[in-house]
Amino acid sequence: MIIQVEDLRKRYGARQAVDGVTLSVNEGEFFGLLGPNGAGKSTLVEIVEGLRRADSGTVRVFGKTPWPRDLDLLARLGIQTQSSSFFVRHTAREHLRRVAALHRVSRDRADEVLKLVGLEDSANTRVEKLSGGQRQRLAIASALTHDPELLFLDEPTAALDPLARKQLWGLLKSLPGTIVYTTHHLDEAEALCDRVAIIQSGRIVAVDSPAGLCERIGAASLEDAYLRLVAA
Repeated sequence: MIIQVEDLRKRYGARQAVDGVTLSVNEGEFFGLLGPNGAGKSTLVEIVEGLRRADSGTVRVFGKTPWPRDLDLLARLGIQTQSSSFFVRHTAREHLRRVAALHRVSRDRADEVLKLVGLEDSANTRVEKLSGGQRQRLAIASALTHDPELLFLDEPTAALDPLARKQLWGLLKSLPGTIVYTTHHLDEAEALCDRVAIIQSGRIVAVDSPAGLCERIGAASLEDAYLRLVAA
């Protein structure tokens, strides 16, 4: 088990952002976190990543507590956020070489991840000239540069047109290691995830495979199941 969370709680003033969450993520799993805006997804993920401290409960990542921040543990994590930052005046290759240097890995790794995410033909294009889809691929490449065992992806297909989004699915399916994935695209979660957790008002309302969840509540699709659960 890569991630184990038990009875996790986090409050901001009067709002209980995370309210007694218990879940686990297995090695090699593509695990989706689904829920409406404000449901607690981001807070939960930030606590697991070690970016935020829980009020109570326990979190173990590779058997370690992520808070206080553990540099050895951080080296095993890759994190792509919705607001990924780039060295925009660099080319894609130069950007990844800079990221590799920050992680103290070989600059040759930059070329490896460029190929992995399908950006080798844009290696010498400045980041500011890349399309939205290409930047999303570069953000994922940046998170993969140090070959992490556990990858966090936060809405990696947000703001992409339908064609670019579908094209990115092939990349996401091919990524190595264990993946924790947040998205509002339910068709995407149904196609990519081994299991999903649905969060509503800081609580887990369901955890299952997309197919298992649909079968359990008699839904025709994950979207149908999701809408029934968050409206309940």
